[in-house]
Order: sequence, then C-alpha cells, then structure tokens
Amino acid sequence: MTGIDHREISEQAVPPVRDWATDWDHHDPRWTNDPFPIWEEMRSGCPVAHTDRYNEGVWLPTTYEDVTTVAQNPQVFSSAHNGVAAGGSVERGKFAPIHLDPPDHAPVRRSMLPFFSPKRVESWRPHMQELCDHLIDGFAERAEAGGTVDASADYAAHIPAGTIAAILGLPTDDGHEFRRWIHGLELGDNDPDLRIRVVQEMGEYFGAKIDERRAEPGDDLITELIHLEIEGERLDDDELRRILTLQLVAGIDTTWGVLGASIWHLATHPEDLAALVSGEADLQTAIEEFLRSYASVSLWRTVTENAVIGDTSVSAGDTVMMAFPAACRDPKVFDNANEVDIRRARNRHVAFGSGIHRCLGSNLARLELFVGLDTWLRRFPEFTLAPGADVTWAAGAIRGPRQIPVIVGGSG
Repeated sequence: MTGIDHREISEQAVPPVRDWATDWDHHDPRWTNDPFPIWEEMRSGCPVAHTDRYNEGVWLPTTYEDVTTVAQNPQVFSSAHNGVAAGGSVERGKFAPIHLDPPDHAPVRRSMLPFFSPKRVESWRPHMQELCDHLIDGFAERAEAGGTVDASADYAAHIPAGTIAAILGLPTDDGHEFRRWIHGLELGDNDPDLRIRVVQEMGEYFGAKIDERRAEPGDDLITELIHLEIEGERLDDDELRRILTLQLVAGIDTTWGVLGASIWHLATHPEDLAALVSGEADLQTAIEEFLRSYASVSLWRTVTENAVIGDTSVSAGDTVMMAFPAACRDPKVFDNANEVDIRRARNRHVAFGSGIHRCLGSNLARLELFVGLDTWLRRFPEFTLAPGADVTWAAGAIRGPRQIPVIVGGSG
C-alpha cells in the first residue's frame, strides 16, 4: 500500500469563474453548491459552453438533446479517454467496460450483466435492510434525545459502501478507505498526481484481494470475475484490478450522492416528507424524481473526428463533458424542470446515462435508494435541517451532499 496521508486529500481553492459560457469550472463553489441556475443560464445563452481550464479545452453541452446525442454516438464521441486534468490530460489507462468502445465494449458488458440482473440484485435486499437498520440503531438514541445526526456522513455514505463491499466480498470496515479514495479522485481534476496515487493504491488493494481469492475462493464478485471468460479468455490481473476499481467507485459515489440529496430535499420540504410518510405519495415515483432532480453523474468523451454538437463545431481530439444532471433539468423535456415534483408521472430522465454505457448497476442503485429512504422514513418520520446547518456538496463530475446535519422528531 502506498499509504496516502489523509491530510493530502483536502479541499482545493480554484480561481473564480469569469464567464460560465467560456470559462466554466465544475469545481467552482457556486457550481458545487447550486449548479441549477448556471445550467439554466447556459441553456438559454450558450447551450454548448467551453473552458480552457482542463485538458486542452473541454466542451459542455447542457441540453437533453445534445447530451444524449453525444452519449449515443460512440463512433464520434469515444469513451476511450483519460478524463480531465487542469492544464492538460494525464494518461491513466482504461477501466472496462466504461472506457471501451465498440466492438470491445459489448462482450465485457454482456458478461457482467448477470451480476446486476433484477433477480441477482433483489437477493441483496436483506443485507441492505440489515445494514440500514444497523446504521440507524447506532445513532438513534442520540437523535431521539435531540442531538444532531449527519444524514450523509452517518447514513447515506455507508449504504452503497457497505453494499458494494458485501458484493465484492470486502471487509465492511474498509469503507472509510473507500470513501477516502473517492474523495481523492474527486479532487484529481486539479491534482493529477493525487489521482494517480489513489488509483495506484486502489490497484494494490485489489491486487492483494485477487491473490487471496485465487488461494481461497469465496462467494463474491471478485471470485466470479477471476473465473469469468470473455470470448474464451480470462481477464488478466491488470484488467481485474481496473474492473474492480471501477465497480467500487461507480458503486459508491453515485448512489451516495442521490440518496443524500433525497434526504436533504425532504429535510427542507416538509410537505413532501409528510406526503411520503403518510403514503399519499408513492416512494418509487419519488425516487425517480430524486434521480432526475439530483442526478449525480457527468461523464467524459473524446471527439474522434470533426463534428457538430447542436450548432457548435468541435474538432477531433477535443474533450466533451456529458452533463447528465443538466440534461435532466432541460425545460424542453420536463415540465417545470427545476421543480422537484415527487408525483411526476412522466419522467424519462437520464440520471443513469444514455446509450451503450447506460449504468450497469441501475437496478442495484434503485434498490439501495428504496431501502435507504424507506428505512429512514419509517424510523424518522419527522426531521429537518439542524439550526445553522452547514450542508456541503462534493466538487467535480459526481455531485452530492457530503454533510447534512439534521435533527429528528418522532420515531417509528
């Protein structure tokens, strides 16, 4: 293990944005705390914005049509990219299947689909329920005595971390390491050296786990991937480490963000909280709206040939950020797009992406959101933000609350 010091992973100051159309930055505190008016401004004035802060420049489409057009055209907008880094791109290698283009992509994704089928995911419901109950039991006495609980750090962060740990056969106690790595990757856009070291540390961690499973197989995803054959060939150790690294990051950060944002919304919208607790509103329908309204993931593409996004010309070699959260707020597709309507009936959101790379774990995420919210609402049917609460949000391409201080009243 390389042993990155926790003090190395600290918040970074970035120069303030001068003009969102030509100098946007997804790490600017205004974007981090409240990106919705920024996206609205872009859509109405410059639907495909640009910045020179990362790589050799990055384009940002903000409409539903433009984002999905990019996502659904892998021939022109390639997934074989290196993300972004301040001042220029940094080679980091590919993480299958998300960084693979056709024809390499389909065999890997197809081989992994059974792991995330509805039936397979449903088998994890008892574990999720036990985990949620255990987490709340750990702070229920303090909460019911009027103490402050952090709905993100004490609860939402642990549910996807504990679930993916169980699926992979990893120690639940390693969850604090998982979240530390994720935070380091969030800051990696502006600190590429930190990102490289985090990926190296994760690779070493998974390399050791792979060796352990080869010596003593278990009933877990790591063991299954070791024995998986794709077109007659088994994955080598480097491919295994990269697939597992992706599963860990994609399986935690994204759901943590939406689950935390959902609880934050209910803490600040008592009418929606009351409707869900009373059964007047349906939780599954509300979850789809939380996914739309607080979609957490943006992804990167590399342009392979000169092309057009909307009315904007882009060149081969350019980088594009697919802002799925902005697409989910497009008023041309969603009525009252900036209103969170937990009863919204027609909801064709793209919180899980679009095209061949649509989220492999969407079934798992939906179940985690349902069990996590259902358990919280049954145990705490009344709660609100703590007085003077400092709600903080993650910076970067994956957005979600990292601190949500709440006080509760009443218990199920």
